[in-house]
Amino acid sequence: MQDGSEPTTAPVKRRQLFAGAHGQAIVADVVGRGSPVLLAHGGGQTRAAWARTATALMQAGLEAIAIDMRGHGESEWSPSGAYAFDDFAADLLAITEQLPEKPALVGASLGGLAGLIAEGELRPGIFASLTLVDITPHIDAGGVAHIKGFMGAHLAEGFASPDEAADAIAAYLPHRERREGSATLSRYLRKCEDGRLRWHWDPRFITSVTPDETGQTTARLNEAARHLRLPVHLIRGGSSNLVSESAAQQFLQLAPHAVYTDVAGAGHMVAGDRNDAFTEAVVTFIRGQDAADEVETPAIQAERPLA
Repeated sequence: MQDGSEPTTAPVKRRQLFAGAHGQAIVADVVGRGSPVLLAHGGGQTRAAWARTATALMQAGLEAIAIDMRGHGESEWSPSGAYAFDDFAADLLAITEQLPEKPALVGASLGGLAGLIAEGELRPGIFASLTLVDITPHIDAGGVAHIKGFMGAHLAEGFASPDEAADAIAAYLPHRERREGSATLSRYLRKCEDGRLRWHWDPRFITSVTPDETGQTTARLNEAARHLRLPVHLIRGGSSNLVSESAAQQFLQLAPHAVYTDVAGAGHMVAGDRNDAFTEAVVTFIRGQDAADEVETPAIQAERPLA
């Protein structure tokens, strides 16, 4: 989970409902006024992951739209268990069509993959810019297994309390200071009929995912990356177990005009590990692209390591 936690002084949020690709309700928090920035979280998260980043975008004169992806948070679950990358990508396209102008997309992990497919394959030109947060076509199989292991570990039994869930997160992210089962963590949980707490997402999201044993998904994502013509920003956690430096460089060969930011001291959960550095990179890039419509010719690649 990319957890940005709540800012000290939370802005006034406007709750907004969008219709997803299959008509399901997609819930969003909106703050600020200005050019829209669509924030798509990673698998197993909710829109709460973007709290601090959304505030910073608002303060920069932008409109931040943080959504709960289908099957996550308060958004509706898919009746048929449709949680393929294409389904999430189709939702982003549907949401974008309901906005007055095309947004900059910031997608973490799953949200980034959905954005890459939406822009690079399904409908080029749908976004004003694309920021991929610790995700590339080439991802480490061991890192994927680690994440899926955590997400699937408590599917059946759930948790007796938020503190028990906090213990599970602490074991999964030992490099982070342990947080108590606060109100913030409670928003990632749902109370079930048996009185137990379970993660606030449809279990079919994880149980329906099939491994990419043939490499077809990677090849498809590579092709999507080659077709990117809009401003692109890749943000990698310097200690990520999912995206290696080699994978980042492979992506930059596919999209040579992309800006690359490596956030030292952050793992896959970049926004949660080093939120200030992450948010600064996001805001700086989007503000720098705010006046541009799209990249017409490849620009010189800019690498921005953040210590």
